[in-house]
Amino acid sequence: MKKWCNPWNYKVCNKKYSGRFDTTHIRKEVRRMKVGFIGLGIMGRPMAKNILKAGVDLLVADLNKEAVADVVAAGAEEASYAEIGERCERIIIMVPSGEITKSILFGEGGVASTVKAGTVICDMSSVTPVESQDCYQALKEKGVGFVDAPVSGGEPGAIAGTLAIMAGGDEKDFNEMKEYFDILGSSALLIGGSGSGSVTKLANQVIVNNTIAVVSEAFVLAAKAGADPQKVYEAIRGGLAGSAVLDAKIPMIVERNFKPGGPIRINHKDIKNVVNTAHSIDVPIPYTAQLYEILQTLKIHGHMNDDHGGIVQYFEKLADVEVKK
Repeated sequence: MKKWCNPWNYKVCNKKYSGRFDTTHIRKEVRRMKVGFIGLGIMGRPMAKNILKAGVDLLVADLNKEAVADVVAAGAEEASYAEIGERCERIIIMVPSGEITKSILFGEGGVASTVKAGTVICDMSSVTPVESQDCYQALKEKGVGFVDAPVSGGEPGAIAGTLAIMAGGDEKDFNEMKEYFDILGSSALLIGGSGSGSVTKLANQVIVNNTIAVVSEAFVLAAKAGADPQKVYEAIRGGLAGSAVLDAKIPMIVERNFKPGGPIRINHKDIKNVVNTAHSIDVPIPYTAQLYEILQTLKIHGHMNDDHGGIVQYFEKLADVEVKK
């Protein structure tokens, strides 16, 4: 007997059951609905391309016309925000901040000026829970669903379609977006009501960025003491100190490769959102407050476009040493 396969998970079906499962009808089913994708940056561009590869009829918009041209060449159609609102039943936004999301939705000529009742809009940007809730309430008045669904996995995850997606909103709207989440990520979980996805992403960023900072401090210590950072990494990665962060960042650091997968400028913004959100609900965050000052220092010294593995440069400057092979 053949193992049952979820027909919407095209990656699993095609990989595991290639030649035994006809996906032609699936692609027709997905293509039936027009989808809008706004924001074609480091993360958004490969995400949009993965949706296109799944056979989705995609309309795209971004201020960067080179990025638009690239995705159009892959099969998308360029459109304005208002056109996307008018023509698309599902709309994904992936931009740097909640302020930008709000301007795309509610600014002059924005998506909300033309959007139809029954549409579901999904903001996959990293924003504050208050910003997500504001969008949810404003769109609900128009009969439009809104899901906040930020992601973790960086550029590699966006390219591979293996992002971890953390969502907040109404269950029916989450379910409407699930087929697209299956294209973009390896996991998607509805955490709770509106803003819950954004809160979860803030917690994720606290853990990831503080871990990078602690790893950086440890390896600066090792390098200053004369130990080979590569061998230190190999010695500890299999023990309790091992982590996905360690495995992702130390190979980049020792090669002095700070090409951004997750740039410091985005993490600087996210950690600022953490600090502001925590203070608004009376949660002390001493480690993360100090981390924000570290990121602020890196901003002053021109490192905002480095990968967040570049946090190590703050500690290197203090100790006058480089962590390298």
